[in-house]
Amino acid sequence: MDSLESFAQAKLAGLEAGALRRRLVPTLRGAESSAERGGRALVSFSCNDYLGLSHDPRVVAAAQGAVAAFGAGAGGSRLVAGNHPVLTRLEERLARHKGTEAALVFGSGYLANLGITPALAGPGDLILVDELAHACMWGGARLSGARVVSVRHNDVSDLARLLAEHRGAHRRAMVLTERVFSMDGDRAPIGDILGVAEAHDAWVLVDDAHGLGVVEAGPRAPLEMGTLSKSLGSYGGYLCASQAVIDLLVSRARSFVYTTGLPPASAAAALEALTILEAEPERGAKPLLLARRFTARLGLPEAESAVVPVLVGEAEAALALSAALEAAGFLVVAIRPPTVPPGTARLRVAFSAAHDAAQVDALAGVLAALTGRS
Repeated sequence: MDSLESFAQAKLAGLEAGALRRRLVPTLRGAESSAERGGRALVSFSCNDYLGLSHDPRVVAAAQGAVAAFGAGAGGSRLVAGNHPVLTRLEERLARHKGTEAALVFGSGYLANLGITPALAGPGDLILVDELAHACMWGGARLSGARVVSVRHNDVSDLARLLAEHRGAHRRAMVLTERVFSMDGDRAPIGDILGVAEAHDAWVLVDDAHGLGVVEAGPRAPLEMGTLSKSLGSYGGYLCASQAVIDLLVSRARSFVYTTGLPPASAAAALEALTILEAEPERGAKPLLLARRFTARLGLPEAESAVVPVLVGEAEAALALSAALEAAGFLVVAIRPPTVPPGTARLRVAFSAAHDAAQVDALAGVLAALTGRS
């Protein structure tokens, strides 16, 4: 045990020296865009609740009703404890929303990506992953045992080159990317990627965690995954695909087979949120409008999604800027390596339908003054 303690302490010291140690900070999320830390009221721009639905009374009531009717937990894996009807209804609605034959709900988006790729690819196969794809996409690719190759970010010509070079030596191939990249807020050229992949008989998996309900229009991939925890304000993950693919994953996706099913309350909340998302398109349009208002005021490249990065550089500087914004009443968390590449620490500003224009303008004004952009 002494060696374990020494190892942990040495690692912590190294993280501390590089301003890379993470700490959990007690924070209360309130309605709309409010948050509270240390007894201080803040306006949060660090939450992925893009449509402001996690506190919507209709979504809350749906969760409460499911708890009262079905209890707090699922009781076991869906293959052992049984398949709850609320989950079936949610999967049917997700598939209809994405235009696929079927869907499968996982315990989280992370679990979905850890399970999908290893169920479809293995040794002797090829997986090409955008270099900035989320850690769980990389994790699933590496767990598969397939050959994993990095593709330059959003570079379709690099993807075409790599497929031309390596595809012939492998049985199957997959291409992994995101519709909206979580730390940069930019969008992948999905249509072009699908065209190149089809020419080389490669299957495309798109992570739509940060696009659902906000910027998901356009071509759809044969494998569309995402989360229930962002625009839908609940918790969980999903894959939308053909019926045969979904049936295969029910037997082969280890992160589905060997874990407890999603609580009925989470599924019921997501189901209600999806209904609202489809019935109120103006809600989904608002985050992008506010993000573009923000980028225009700071002279940043026009926002492509509800996520806007403000690049700072070094981790210490990003932490200092985040602290200054918190002192001014705004919660905007600093993002540091290894989440982003070294030298690209940043503020990640997330916009929601729960924000208003005055809050966005106030944040932009403070940030302009702190960074000398005013």
